[in-house]
Amino acid sequence: MSAIAAEIQRREKLALEAIKSTFGTEDGEFGATMFATHHIEELEPTYWFKHLGTETPEPKRVLDALQLKEHWGDNDNEMEVFDFTLPDEVTDYVMSVRFDEAGSVEEVSMES
Repeated sequence: MSAIAAEIQRREKLALEAIKSTFGTEDGEFGATMFATHHIEELEPTYWFKHLGTETPEPKRVLDALQLKEHWGDNDNEMEVFDFTLPDEVTDYVMSVRFDEAGSVEEVSMES
């Protein structure tokens, strides 16, 4: 694995950890927490069973189903963004994690 691929993999893992760490906090109220609770209400129990093994997952477990949709960067300021969503293209919403030029998580937000 190249150094660049290893760094992308490291940041993807950090991004998922950052999303999960905001759940249930003031910072995550309109982000990870809203993403999880909204999708539990909107998606059918069969969807949750397929992806999480239960028809009624705890809201925090919804975040376990997230998968990388895309990652991109801005070469001008070296900011990098990782967007995660639920499998099977069931939503237009993403959990977006922005990294600063030093490779630290700068922001976690829900976007459409």
